[in-house]
Amino acid sequence: HNIAQHTGDAIRILSNFKPLSLALSLAERTGSLGCVGWFIVSLSAIFTICLFPFTIWFCLKIVQEYERAVIFRLGRITDRKAKGPGIFFVLPCTDSFVKVDLRTVSFDIPPQEILTKDSVTVCVDGVVYFRVSDPIASVANVSNADFSTRLLAQTTLRNVLGTKNLAELLSDREGIAHGMQSSLDEATDDWGIKVERVEIKDVKLPVQLQRAMAAEAEAAREARAKVIAAEGEMNASRALKEASLVIAESPSALQLRYLQTLNTIAAEKNSTIIFPLPMDVISHFMKK
Repeated sequence: HNIAQHTGDAIRILSNFKPLSLALSLAERTGSLGCVGWFIVSLSAIFTICLFPFTIWFCLKIVQEYERAVIFRLGRITDRKAKGPGIFFVLPCTDSFVKVDLRTVSFDIPPQEILTKDSVTVCVDGVVYFRVSDPIASVANVSNADFSTRLLAQTTLRNVLGTKNLAELLSDREGIAHGMQSSLDEATDDWGIKVERVEIKDVKLPVQLQRAMAAEAEAAREARAKVIAAEGEMNASRALKEASLVIAESPSALQLRYLQTLNTIAAEKNSTIIFPLPMDVISHFMKK
């Protein structure tokens, strides 16, 4: 216990020296490099300082506003946060870095032959929008985040559409796209990828199925037209019945209707004019 206490006091005293404190802070950033790693880093630092006018061009790196740099020092990631944007420093011979683009990327899902739940083969394609949300995870957790996301989008499209009927596929594209986005976003979370949007572009049906659906739609339209025509005739007959009852209550109304019809015929400049006889004139003959 006394040895540990004295050792801790010695470490605290030595840590007050600036060179040693700088080395300790560097060790915290770079992780446990070991004796050999420290030796290589020290040689690289000495080499950089001795040849400073020339090595400055190898130490200064620049990344754009939409980029981040993940730095590896002897195979280890130096910081938990990616560098950039702007200027950052690297040690030659020991440090390497990978640039990661943070802009939103879109790609087309190739047309996929999919068998729906009701055993109909359709060809579906779509488009996916995604971006890198965690640069370190996109570099350290997956070898090629872009290519892996593309392959996963194709398999997810097949899996999601395989559980839908043809009617749901044609009418509920927005819901299918939302379900695909949730599945992709959950699967790519460990890769540092954020799926922002998924859209179903086109659904191609077989030619025979298109003809059958067109015939069915045409038959449905004809049936609806017949029903509407029958309803119109029924309403017209009811209106005529009510009009006849009104005219029967007032015989003079029928004469006025005759005169109105004569006025309409004369306005059209016809060569033949029909003069209707009043009903009271022929009523005497009808009784006999």
